[in-house]
Amino acid sequence: MTETNERAYHHGRLHVALLVAAERTVREQGVDQLSLRELAREVGVSHAAPRRHFPDRQALLDALAVTGFERLDAQLRAASPDAEEGFGFRLRATVAAYIRFATDNAALLELMFTSKHRSGADHVIAAAIPAFTLMDELITQGQEAGELAAGDPEQIGIVLFATMQGIATLMNGDMVKRELLDGLVDKAAEQFLRGARPL
Repeated sequence: MTETNERAYHHGRLHVALLVAAERTVREQGVDQLSLRELAREVGVSHAAPRRHFPDRQALLDALAVTGFERLDAQLRAASPDAEEGFGFRLRATVAAYIRFATDNAALLELMFTSKHRSGADHVIAAAIPAFTLMDELITQGQEAGELAAGDPEQIGIVLFATMQGIATLMNGDMVKRELLDGLVDKAAEQFLRGARPL
């Protein structure tokens, strides 16, 4: 842990290195094992260095949650970039992208939602808005295309989210095999469309 090591982290590199190391710790050992001192040791800087970026452990956890929501939003948007595709295709692609993120990043996702509902975590809530706005917009697009029944897009979106999160929870709990994911995504999208279509 030399001064040279600390000088090597410039222009935000230490900030990023700490987030990467923190996510690895959360994934492999759980949130309870995360400490700024241990991260400093892992990254190779003095125990005080992380506090230049994160004043305390909660600030680090919140930053990790923010980056998680940013990644989730990016993955959802990348899944179906072509608005010309049919609604069914966009729905399936979005469902698949969410469940893959949720199963590839189970511990991170749990931290994201825990942080989002913590009192005073306004910046985490703000980071979560784009991904969930995208989901609301998808429901609205389906209604405008005549694929989904009229009604409150938020309530319809909650039903879709519950379906996606339910599948992810079953997989993360080893109650469903990972190789069944593609088939479950197809079935979930198909059944959601069938149940939410106009009468």
